[in-house]
Amino acid sequence: MKKILFFLCAILPSVVGAQTFETRYERSVHDLMEDVARRFDVRFKFDANVDTVGKQLPYADFRVRSYSLEMTLDNICKYYDWNWWKQSGNLYKIKLYEYPRRHEAEGKMMLDWLSSLYHNKEQWEARRDSLRREVRQRLELDAFLDSCVTVPDGSPSGKRPVILSKIRKHDGYTTQNICIELTPGQHLFGTIYASTKKGKHALIVCPDGHWPYRYRKDEQQRLGTLARMGAVCVDFDLYGWGESEKEVGEAAHHTSRAHVYQAACGYILLDWMLKNRKDIDPERVGVMGGSGGGTHTVLLSLLDERVTASAPVVHLASHFDGGCPCESGKPVQLAAGGTCEPELAAIMAPKPMLIVSDGGDWTSSVPTLEFPYLQRIYGFYGAQDKVRNVHLPNERHDFKENKRNAVYDFFIDVFSLDRSMLDESKITIEPDDALKSLYK
Repeated sequence: MKKILFFLCAILPSVVGAQTFETRYERSVHDLMEDVARRFDVRFKFDANVDTVGKQLPYADFRVRSYSLEMTLDNICKYYDWNWWKQSGNLYKIKLYEYPRRHEAEGKMMLDWLSSLYHNKEQWEARRDSLRREVRQRLELDAFLDSCVTVPDGSPSGKRPVILSKIRKHDGYTTQNICIELTPGQHLFGTIYASTKKGKHALIVCPDGHWPYRYRKDEQQRLGTLARMGAVCVDFDLYGWGESEKEVGEAAHHTSRAHVYQAACGYILLDWMLKNRKDIDPERVGVMGGSGGGTHTVLLSLLDERVTASAPVVHLASHFDGGCPCESGKPVQLAAGGTCEPELAAIMAPKPMLIVSDGGDWTSSVPTLEFPYLQRIYGFYGAQDKVRNVHLPNERHDFKENKRNAVYDFFIDVFSLDRSMLDESKITIEPDDALKSLYK
């Protein structure tokens, strides 16, 4: 009884007075959230962009659902275009609405709806073809490619003006910088890591994520190790990062142009490598990247049917499209009536694909949600064994050793790379300037 009286005393001062039909039962949002926190024994953390000062919420107490904290928060947050996210323990974060981010339950509903659209290979392939066509249109890739620099005779992308640095020799592999002018005064900047073995090699295009630049140690280790094992790898700067930042500024990265520019970088690099290097096996073409690089791994696998194996790392989720405009600046998720990353990734079927996930980010749902969905699509081809998931429940959002080892194992298997050359200690970590072409 004392507990009930205490609760009533706690809420009555803010309830009485303004709570009438004539005032629309308005109440201070600040006071309401304090009461919700007490009622459900939770804590709220407000993002810097969420301001409750002076805000009065109409029909405030009628929005509270005593049986559901989540429904209560939905009713309050949606009025202000906010959203809530459960953090650790009993802490909830209140943020502004983000169009690329949803709750896991919404991801499940999306995958259930998508699964209802196709029940066999023929139905899936009709959907797949629509997605390929419309994603390309919504990305506006062809208009962008038409605006790119070409030589005077209008030759295709394989003949774009290219600057190649001197080749640097290391233990079992070489590095060489590549710079391609895309649009006037704006360039693609990357580095080629190539095996020193004779013969034809697998090509692996490696879109970068939002970790500190592509010059970092773990990226050099990853690409150099794959090269030592018998591949040719090539990465490239994010738009507005690294050398690209010198041309367009850092703010340019947070634009829809970054989305199409980075997609074009992967597309053009793959095309150029296949047309201009004699050491590439066109039957072994892979794409692999982590985080935002995983977004562009999925996108390049969708855009270019020459890709034969794909490995998006710490990326794939049905409830998150990538929070940066370089991943979701163009409305590709609206294609074909609505889609999500797992469906776009499924376009690879039945070609080999590895999904690396962990327990410390949005990919924690992969083993129980996204992976079963992908297995169903691959099942249309009798190829469930071609899609794999390495889940690391105790790890967080990064591309550390266990994630790299998962990628090595995958490409050793699907591209017949030489496991005996797997030794990251043999990789020379070059200084940043060594990997730059124009702006050192």
